[in-house]
Amino acid sequence: MRKNEITLQEMFSTIVEELRESGRWGTAHIYQASSNAFSAFTNYQALPLRKLSPTVLKRFENHLRQRNCSWNTVSTYIKTIRSTYNRAVDMKCVRYTPRLFEHVYTGTRADRKKALETSDISYLVRETEMGMQEKAFPNNLQKTRIFFVLMFMLRGIPFVDLAYLHKRDLQGNTLSYRRRKTGRALTVALTPEAMQMIRLVASRNQDSPYLFPILHSEEGTEAAYREYQSALRCFNQRLAVLRQCLGMKSALSTYAAKHHTISI
Repeated sequence: MRKNEITLQEMFSTIVEELRESGRWGTAHIYQASSNAFSAFTNYQALPLRKLSPTVLKRFENHLRQRNCSWNTVSTYIKTIRSTYNRAVDMKCVRYTPRLFEHVYTGTRADRKKALETSDISYLVRETEMGMQEKAFPNNLQKTRIFFVLMFMLRGIPFVDLAYLHKRDLQGNTLSYRRRKTGRALTVALTPEAMQMIRLVASRNQDSPYLFPILHSEEGTEAAYREYQSALRCFNQRLAVLRQCLGMKSALSTYAAKHHTISI
């Protein structure tokens, strides 16, 4: 490697550090994951940016597919490398190579159906309503079911927005919040059933600003982001258990909740 020559991994590290300093923990996580995947591909040998070629990128794509990565994961990693490369070009760290990413996948595929079957939705709602009639405090699996139905009733609210809801966002039976991904302001009028569900799973910590006991750290911190990631994994795991317990045909996940809205 030439003296003072910058590598792809060094560019990744620079961008990850900048993202973390600006509090963009989610984007930093994606760049770090992409860097880790590429480093594993090169057996943790640094790759000078000038050696990034269509052949190397195609081999990386094949490497990911051989390890059962979905096409969407492949696309995310390749696009992140492309963004990192373009940043290096802008900084004049490497010469621009036309059509470098032309023969690797950077699109989006619907790998599987995300929406639920109507029969499964109806059954899930009925089971939740029946469970709400019980006087006992809901267990973890029952809470998972309530949260999932709530996501439908709140116009398909993503789990990240659900986790970051504040108590001040709920005024009477009206919920107002901004999508964290797009910044779009949304207002939802809640039904009595939705209000009852919220009361069952709402945070009972008077000192917490959050509506639900999903996060505990201050918003905008890396600790809060890590809590969200952990809660998301746990929620999807419990949804898989819930699907088996209820004998449902459809796959249950936070993505399924986003792709189907209902009114009760």
